Parts: sequence; C-alpha cells; structure tokens
Amino acid sequence: MSNQPTEAHLAPQMVQRAAAWNPSTAARIGQFFSVAHRAITVLGIAALFVLGLMFFNPDLADKLISMSPFSDSVDEMQADAAAAPPLAELMVPATPASAIPAIAGAATAAPVPAPPMSAEDRQLLGTPRQQKLVTSWLAKRYRVASDAADMLVSATYLTARDIKLDPLLILSVIAIESRFNPFAESPMGAQGLMQVMSKVHHDKFQELGGVKAALNPVANIRVGSQILKEYVTRGGSVEAGLKSYVGAADMANDGGYGMKVLSEYQNLKQVAMGKNVSIYTTATIKLPPAPAVSASAAAKPAASNNVASAAPAKPRAEEQLAAL
Repeated sequence: MSNQPTEAHLAPQMVQRAAAWNPSTAARIGQFFSVAHRAITVLGIAALFVLGLMFFNPDLADKLISMSPFSDSVDEMQADAAAAPPLAELMVPATPASAIPAIAGAATAAPVPAPPMSAEDRQLLGTPRQQKLVTSWLAKRYRVASDAADMLVSATYLTARDIKLDPLLILSVIAIESRFNPFAESPMGAQGLMQVMSKVHHDKFQELGGVKAALNPVANIRVGSQILKEYVTRGGSVEAGLKSYVGAADMANDGGYGMKVLSEYQNLKQVAMGKNVSIYTTATIKLPPAPAVSASAAAKPAASNNVASAAPAKPRAEEQLAAL
C-alpha cells in the first residue's frame, strides 16, 4: 500500500517523458528521410546527366574505362595484338575440302619466322594502339560488332602492307561503299565491302576461290584494294582514281564520291593520331579543282566502275600514295 502513491506519482512523469520523446524521435526520423531523399534525387540527376553526356560523346566512356584500375594497359594490348595469328591465314577463302587435312597437318609443324619488315611496311601497318583506336571508332560510327570490326581492320592493314596502299584510304572506301556490310550488293551487281564487280574482275578472284569469294571479306578487300591502286596509278592522282572507282571517269564530276571518301580518310587520320573525333561528324573537305583534260586524253575510252586496267605508274600517283 505504501508503494501505490509513489507509483501513481511516477506514472504521469513517464507519460510526459514518452510524449516528449515521441515527437523528437519522429522529427529526427523525418529529417533523416528528407536528407536521404534529397541525396538520392541529386545522385539520380547526376547519373542521368552522365548517361546523357556519354550518349552524345561515346569517347567519354572509353576514357572512364581506361581510368579504371581493372582496364588493360597499352602494353598488354600491344602484347595481345602481337600474339594474334595473321588474319589472312585464318580466313582462306573457298578452301577445297581435300586441302583441309594438309592444312591441319601443317598446323603442327614448326612455325616459320616472319621476314623482317621494312620501314615502309611498319608505317603502313601502324602501331597496335593506332589500329585499336581506328577499330573502336569505326565500330561505333557504323554500328559494327567490335570483334567483326577488329577482323576487318586487321585484314585491311595486312592487305595494305602487301599492295603498298594506305590502309586508312581502303577503310574510307569501305565505309562509303558498304558501311562495313560484307554482304552488300548494288543493283548493278557490285558486291561486298568494297562493292567489286565480281563478274568483270573474275580473273582477280581465281586465286582466291572464284567469284563466289566476292562476299568473303578478306578476298573482297584484297581485290578491291588492287583495283583501287590500279585506278590511282592510271589516273595519276587519288582523286582521279576514286572517280574511276565509282564509275564516273567519263563524267564531269563524281557526284561528291571522292569528297566523301577523302573526308572520311581525314577523320581516320585524326583518330589514328589519338585525337577526339565525334562519330557523328559530317565535316567534309574541299577538293581542288580538277585539272583541264587535253583533247588527246579525252579521246581515250573512259573507265567504268572497276573495269579499267592498270597503266604504267605515274610519278604524281606514286608521290600521292606515299604522302597519304
């Protein structure tokens, strides 16, 4: 009985303390959620901003990846590129079935050391880093799978070394002709990456498996590059060679084809040098005015698309090819 007054006296105090504690706790919890809500909102807006920036500038994503401690170093990429087998050996077009056992047996033989490359060959092949920059840019610009773009660029560089032609010029022609679609075909019958008239140039495909090899990327790049160099040599300049390649040799102009190819070529040169070039660029260059054609030259039969044969080399063409 003596404890009842004490308990009765303490009960109101406990109720008062609980009433005072509840609003304080509720206020603190509300303040915490308010701050958390604002922080999440700011982070969400920042994430949307970064995603939008990366969408309009894809190169930023590559830079962020390269800054990551988990990204491959340049030395590792060069080692991987050096260890890769030659692409020309991986894609022999139209290999006869009877030759498959021989090739399989040869694979077990000791590898033959590659001959040392000259300074010109090294310049045409570029560095692994340059090829990687070009491959990445082309894959994004033309929406090509990275592995496929790497294969096509590697095949182009190897072909350029063999025929002594700038690989970036070949890639520029491929970009304008087919947008890197190896199965492209025009109403006139031009096929493949470089839109080669396989029926006209069937002789050039004989060693590569016949005209059916026109849709083989490696064969198409090789034959198209050979034709392009013949036209450049015959025409005396890269501009004249491109005009013949598109089938406008007998016309006053090529409809802007040469300007498109050379503009893309300038883009690729900037990319290979490590400069930031937007994949959405539409910048074009201005071609110099075409030289006057003499009456005797005009009287010669004009070349149609991928039809003309090569003539003796002209000094200006050789100088231009070396300068590209």
